[in-house]
Amino acid sequence: MSSVCLSGMADEVLFEFLHMEIVSHVYKEQQSSKGEMDNKDRAVCVSVLEGMGFRVGQGLIERLTRDSPSFKDELDVMKFICKDFWTKVFKRQIDNLRTNHQGTYVLQDNKFAQLTQLSSGKQYLDQAPKYLAFSCGVVRGALSNLGLDSVVTAEVSVMPSCKFQVVIQKL
Repeated sequence: MSSVCLSGMADEVLFEFLHMEIVSHVYKEQQSSKGEMDNKDRAVCVSVLEGMGFRVGQGLIERLTRDSPSFKDELDVMKFICKDFWTKVFKRQIDNLRTNHQGTYVLQDNKFAQLTQLSSGKQYLDQAPKYLAFSCGVVRGALSNLGLDSVVTAEVSVMPSCKFQVVIQKL
């Protein structure tokens, strides 16, 4: 195995550990101030993680599109997100992109990187949302810097498969 390949694998593992620690830290900070966490506390944690991801997505897309020609339309942007952006960030392309051609897109990733280490099947399904908030923010931040305001949510029915729903906000 080449050193470049080993380096890439090490980068992925380091990011996965860092991501898990960030999620753990945000939840512990929220819990330590109250003891038990209710739905409102969990929503605060998700919001914090999504905000962190938003800023990361903005920075990543700036670097990735620096030398790219401008996009012709919304669908062109989404195709870029699914191929180039997803490959750079999550090391693989989206498995499926669907749209209703009215601003709603569903991105299907059958082996989502942030969930593969957690579980496969339905075990720990209740834990999935907190590990997806950062990634939703990354996508929303990238789209924002490309001129598309959006709402990004994620849904998991069987891990590590994940569907991201992107709804473009029309002004």
